[in-house]
Amino acid sequence: MWLALIVAGCNNDEAVFSDGQRAALASLRYDASPFAPDPSNAYGDDAAARAFGQRLFFDPRFSGRLIEPDNDGNVSTLGKVGDTGRVSCAGCHLPSGGFVDTRSPHHQISLGAQWTQRRTPTLLEVGGAPFYNWDGKRDSIWSQAIGVMESEREFNSGRLFVAQQIFRLHKADYEAIFGALPPLDDTARFPALTPADVGCTLVPTGTGPSYVCRGRPGDGADYDGLGAAEKDLVTRVTVDAAKAIAAYVRQLRCGESRFDRWLDGNETLTHAEERGAALFAGKAGCVNCHSGSRLSDGKFHNVGLSPAVVAVAFTDKDDRGAAVGIASALTDPLNTHGLYSDGDRNVLPAATTPEMEGAFHTSTLRCLGNQPSFLHTGQLTSLEQTVSFFDRGGDPTGYPGTNELRPLGLSIRDRADLAAFLRTLDGAGPSADLRQAN
Repeated sequence: MWLALIVAGCNNDEAVFSDGQRAALASLRYDASPFAPDPSNAYGDDAAARAFGQRLFFDPRFSGRLIEPDNDGNVSTLGKVGDTGRVSCAGCHLPSGGFVDTRSPHHQISLGAQWTQRRTPTLLEVGGAPFYNWDGKRDSIWSQAIGVMESEREFNSGRLFVAQQIFRLHKADYEAIFGALPPLDDTARFPALTPADVGCTLVPTGTGPSYVCRGRPGDGADYDGLGAAEKDLVTRVTVDAAKAIAAYVRQLRCGESRFDRWLDGNETLTHAEERGAALFAGKAGCVNCHSGSRLSDGKFHNVGLSPAVVAVAFTDKDDRGAAVGIASALTDPLNTHGLYSDGDRNVLPAATTPEMEGAFHTSTLRCLGNQPSFLHTGQLTSLEQTVSFFDRGGDPTGYPGTNELRPLGLSIRDRADLAAFLRTLDGAGPSADLRQAN
């Protein structure tokens, strides 16, 4: 009690900013102008593609079966195990929750077809990010969307089925933007898949469960058995649909915050929030990684996080992060060097580096005040916990690679002030018309 009273009694102390801190904070001013064009996506700023992508974002009919038995039909799930057509992009990127997952049980990792292995990151401001997924496995929004469709943990679907559903459900919309669809109803060339056919099924083996999958690369049958021309057609349709989704996602912005208006002299922050701003740009050093208008340097950092149990006793141990993700991106046929890209974004390095071991992408700090969990595992469930984690310099062991953090030596009041400042970074979010199906 006495400590709380001391902290409360000091809350009227004004912040003192050095010239360097003021300059650092000014460099974070929100930029509301459109993101630079994405050279990999010729439709990234096309109005018709945006509208089409918004419809696809909310459409669950591209997904296969729910596999995980925890899908028991309660309000935190998307249906019951065995149900089909239940997972959409909006199922885990909830518009009502700032385009993060505020739906799944425990609000840490997501329950799609199965439990995901990492927390669902926000989609706000991702149009300015260089990489996607926590580990940088994808170098464009559209290739990341295809990865979700073909993941047995998320959509549990495949590109053959996705292309066929575009043909069945969205033919006119697609052709108005991208031109004529191939004859995906020609079963002599394209095996017809239903929602019950597509995706992966768990099959017990002598060494544990395995997957048998249909309609995606590596299935050995439906997709792999197609001719080269048919594979190309299926992939192009799926890529086009994903580029439309990307065009929509590029519109999802956090918006100007109280902090930005304070920088302009049009808003008053509390003394605690101002002290937090001084710490952010000074002693705490947050600005070293959370820089620029997006409050992210777009790089990968190892913060020494030892995984703990999240959700239903799930622990993702030995996650090597960007060391594996970037290696995968470099060989991905759908990367922005590849055949299906409209141009190279020039973000991929030539090779992985030792610093990528156990490192994860720096997330934006904009519009994070109401998120239910933090970091790539989702194991920290408040801003205060997250600030304390960084203050202690991360965990001593339990993760691959080398921790970049060092203890900060913040006081109890410092930590409270820093959390208060982080909440000033929330904006109004996207307009109401972007937060619902069109």
